[in-house]
Amino acid sequence: MYSLIKRFFFLFDPEKIHHFTFKGIKFILKIPGMKFIWKKRFVVENKQLERELFGIRFKNPVGLAAGFDKNGLLFNELEYCGFGFIEVGTVTPKPQEGNPKKRLFRLVEDEAIINRMGFNNEGVKALVQQLKKRNTQIIIGGNIGKNKDTPNEKAVDDYIICFNELYPYVDYFVVNVSSPNTPNLRALQDKEPLTNLLNALKSLNQTKETQRPILLKIAPDLTNEQLDDIIEIVTSTKIEGVIATNTTISREGLRTKNVEEIGAGGVSGKPLTQRSTEVIRYLHDKSNGTIPIIGVGGIHSPQDALEKIQAGASLVQIYTGFVYEGPKLVRKINEAILKS
Repeated sequence: MYSLIKRFFFLFDPEKIHHFTFKGIKFILKIPGMKFIWKKRFVVENKQLERELFGIRFKNPVGLAAGFDKNGLLFNELEYCGFGFIEVGTVTPKPQEGNPKKRLFRLVEDEAIINRMGFNNEGVKALVQQLKKRNTQIIIGGNIGKNKDTPNEKAVDDYIICFNELYPYVDYFVVNVSSPNTPNLRALQDKEPLTNLLNALKSLNQTKETQRPILLKIAPDLTNEQLDDIIEIVTSTKIEGVIATNTTISREGLRTKNVEEIGAGGVSGKPLTQRSTEVIRYLHDKSNGTIPIIGVGGIHSPQDALEKIQAGASLVQIYTGFVYEGPKLVRKINEAILKS
């Protein structure tokens, strides 16, 4: 069924069909009985799937990565696709349009996507208004970033604003300094600015009545030396974990013919499968398994997910695989984990 739906959807502009899909899912799940049907079709409920990580109990280890539901418009409905947790954002203090369109491209031959969205979102206050409508028990993470016009020297202020606004409404935070689509953002992954940023958020967190776990999302394009720095930074700042990985700026091995014409942007999907797993394994092995890792990047099958778990990931997230394979992928991964 989904292969037919996908074939139809892929006839249209990716960004437009993304918004159309949101409206369609909302409409379908308002039909009496549809939530029950979706739950039976996509949700696997089993105590053996539950995972406890950084003080949070996840009903299953398969999550939806940030970027899909940036503005928190669909998290209540996405629970019926079988996810154990959903990450909203990336969100910035002020609303911003992001980069000029066209900025989202399918690489069908590669089962991949190139995006250069540029943190387009309605701003953190708009996200808070959506999160106030939360009527689900599903775990929700808040992925936070900085506005494009905020210089890196003042980036900490943007992350603090987002942290304070979202604190009452999310279960954990993700610090995004690894998107390739905001100018100079990845420079914040350098040792000194990243340490300062994480220390500032950790100090702020300690002033709260209940502390939220803070995770760092990293790029797949880091060298082993840079990954060593990440391990040292995570250990010294005592943040709770790492999400590995974001999209890649590499075009190596792509089969799509017009990829150079598309231009800049981060690649997600199958071309990222191997590299993201390598990063997970490196972080896990070099840290002696002391750093909790959420694995993401190129998960298009249960085997892809299992490989990331075997490499050291405690949880996994999907996005591009969800687009190409449909919601049944979540069920298949959870079933495979139960059998493994």
